[in-house]
Amino acid sequence: MSKANWYVVHTYSGYENKVKANIEKTIENRHLEDQILEVRVPMEEVVELRGGIKKQVQRKLFPGYVLLNMIMNDDTWYVVRNTRGVTGFVGPGSKPVPLTEAEMMPLGIKNDDIQIDFAEGDAVVVTGGAWKDTTGVITAINMAKQTVTINVELFGRETPVEISFAEVKKM
Repeated sequence: MSKANWYVVHTYSGYENKVKANIEKTIENRHLEDQILEVRVPMEEVVELRGGIKKQVQRKLFPGYVLLNMIMNDDTWYVVRNTRGVTGFVGPGSKPVPLTEAEMMPLGIKNDDIQIDFAEGDAVVVTGGAWKDTTGVITAINMAKQTVTINVELFGRETPVEISFAEVKKM
C-alpha cells in the first residue's frame, strides 16, 4: 500500500468549505475513508477592528485552496478532480505534487505517530473545548485525524461527538 501524502487542490475562491464538504460526502458514499484520510481548509485566528470593536475571527490561510491527506491513485485523483468547485491539483500539468515536510511545518501539520493510553470502551473526560468536563465512553478512534468519538448525553439521549486526542484524558 502506498503512503499517504498531503496534496493541494485549487478551488474557486469562496468555495473552499463547499469543496471540503463535497469531498467528504463523496469519501463517505464511495467508502474511500482508507484512501482519502483528511480534508482541510487551513484557518488562522485573527483580531479584526470593526466599528472600534476588536473581534476574534477565523480567516482562511490560503483562499482558493484546500489541503488533502490522501493516497494518490486513479480513483482518488478522479474523485477529487471531478468534485464541483475544484479547478485542479497544484503541480505541473495534471500531475499532483505532494507537499514536502518543510512546506508542511508552517501549516502546523504533523505526521508524528501519537501514542495514546486509551482504547474503545474506555471512559474518558474531556479537558478542553466546548465539551470541557464532559465524560463519555469511546466508541471509535481515528488515528489519521487524531480524534476519538465519544457518546455524551445531550437532551436526554446519547449523542456521538468527535474530539481531538489532545482534549481527552482517561478516567
